[in-house]
Amino acid sequence: MGLRQQRLIAALALLGERPRQFLSGLLWPDSSEAQASGNLRAALFKISHQLPGLLDDRTEPVGLSGSVTVDLHEFRSHLAGAGAAGPADVPADFTDVLRSAELLPGWYDDWVLFEQERLREQRVLVLESLSRRHLLDEDTERALDAARSAAAIEPLRESAQRLLIEVQLRAGNAAGARRTFIDFEARLWEELGVEPSDGLRSLLGPVAMATVRKITTADPAEPGRSRAARPDPRPRPRLSPIAMRPA
Repeated sequence: MGLRQQRLIAALALLGERPRQFLSGLLWPDSSEAQASGNLRAALFKISHQLPGLLDDRTEPVGLSGSVTVDLHEFRSHLAGAGAAGPADVPADFTDVLRSAELLPGWYDDWVLFEQERLREQRVLVLESLSRRHLLDEDTERALDAARSAAAIEPLRESAQRLLIEVQLRAGNAAGARRTFIDFEARLWEELGVEPSDGLRSLLGPVAMATVRKITTADPAEPGRSRAARPDPRPRPRLSPIAMRPA
């Protein structure tokens, strides 16, 4: 199966049925209208012969056959169910699934990146919700696992880091909570040139935070020079989409 056919199938799986003109413009934006239309016709011809039954019989709009199941849509249904279910009703390995699910890794088309970001946000929200509910049930082990997974997916997301610190504190791991804050503060400054919110700082208490501030504001290369005195770094682009790979 050629790249043209793969991209067309992926577009139909992610976006659903679409008019021919929309698909040709989406998949071949730098080609002339005539060339893009020709590319689409050729891709449709090859798919219909190499994978009979995959496409709907209609010629306009173009879509997958009603008998085709898209894993991504099923996964999103599972996400919605996990978000509404109680912790006991969620499979024990679902956190692992949420952490590792990927959608078309290595694809950087704008329409793919949008779906990757959308799914990444959904995964993080469900993981945070699961962590909070496990914490309410005093299941700190599973709460910690879910919080760590959310923070791993979006390491610059403060809500995930806050939840991780809260779980660590509840589990009696104050040293781990402080280390989480220190690592997050350092990464946030390095990536974006900003500081964590005062609300996040307050979780560790005034005595602990005095120690954390002392550790994290010192510049190892230049003792006594605080981060506030350093010029803001230029944000570095992030091209690490995370989502789920269709089977």
